Amino acid sequence: MVGQIGIMTGKLSARTVETVTDPGRYSDGNGLYLVVREGGSRQWAMLFRYGGKRHEMWMGGAGKGKKSLAEARSEVEEYRRQIRSGKDPRVERAKAAPVTFPTFGAFADEYVASHAPKFRNAKHLAQWEMTLGDSYCKAIRSKPIDKIETPDILAVLQPIWNKVPETAARLRGRLENILDAARARGFRTGENPAAWRGHLKTILPARQRLTRGHHAAMPYDQVPAFIAALRSRQSLAAVALQFCILSATRSGEVLGARWEEIDLDKKVWTIPAIRMKAGHAHRVPLSPRAVELLAALPRQEGNPHVFPGNASAKPLSGMAMTMQLRRMKREDITVHGFRSSFRDWASEQTSFPHETCEHALAHRISDKAEAAYRRGDQFEKRRLLMETWSEYVSTPTRTITAESDAIVNN
Repeated sequence: MVGQIGIMTGKLSARTVETVTDPGRYSDGNGLYLVVREGGSRQWAMLFRYGGKRHEMWMGGAGKGKKSLAEARSEVEEYRRQIRSGKDPRVERAKAAPVTFPTFGAFADEYVASHAPKFRNAKHLAQWEMTLGDSYCKAIRSKPIDKIETPDILAVLQPIWNKVPETAARLRGRLENILDAARARGFRTGENPAAWRGHLKTILPARQRLTRGHHAAMPYDQVPAFIAALRSRQSLAAVALQFCILSATRSGEVLGARWEEIDLDKKVWTIPAIRMKAGHAHRVPLSPRAVELLAALPRQEGNPHVFPGNASAKPLSGMAMTMQLRRMKREDITVHGFRSSFRDWASEQTSFPHETCEHALAHRISDKAEAAYRRGDQFEKRRLLMETWSEYVSTPTRTITAESDAIVNN
């Protein structure tokens, strides 16, 4: 049996359902899974495709005194019959046996508690609890979660949208996650009223985000003008910074890049695990513009680095790109901040999935359920994402503000 890391395939037995203790997802076939959580609780879940998309539906508790393996198999077979006849089993289940819908507050508290292990630290957990509690969500906490609609979300967000924009944006994302989870549990149907793209984006004004965490970032609509300014510079640090922005990677990953890691023909840069923050090798799809930059660089004999320094076999200084920003009189931003610019652009200007954008930034997926179902690194999807980003930032006509014009002239 495979525990927390993998998925066990093959038919389950009634004894396994009663006795297995290792946290993980255990497949019985036909889309039926036994989910064992930390602490030993068990639930049945079904994976299925409907409307061209993959869905997950929870089917109740498993084990002694709860739904048996035979009952779960019979239920899944009925759901499969409904799918074959063109029906959504989630909707059919709601019609046949209406569930008791929890309040938003109760479900949000349960969601936060069940996801507690994924939070970075106690402070991060406390932030979720505070923003979803009475401080901001008092007006909707007692409302059944299936009744939460767009006006309810706006009542929470509008009073703080301009006053505390960073908190408001994070809260909106948390609301979206919780309502998505409620839909997966069968407590909601239809579109998510907290979704940004194609929904709240048309109602709430865009935020001017200048920072993310401790890394000062340039608003993404100013990046094309900044790239145009970089292209007029002749220094190797300017080229490295361009490449760093185009690839949405960290400065250390760029400065440590070696020619042996790069395949210009396949347009791939493979960063070894030893140089990655998460400790896993990361493949970076290179856009045509990124390939063009690399192809134009001379290779220094005796130095394997793509961006060599003055010392033999050494890369550029760790401060090289930061000094380039200073020479351009841009001490108000950081190199790392361009990753935030990229992420904001991807969220607000594209329809690429969340997980594709997170993979592009080499962020680890902390949600075990999500990671268990996903295979690979979405490389081809990321290739299209990075090519779209490259086209966006490489278009000089996007110098649309007076501040952007000033960037080009500096």
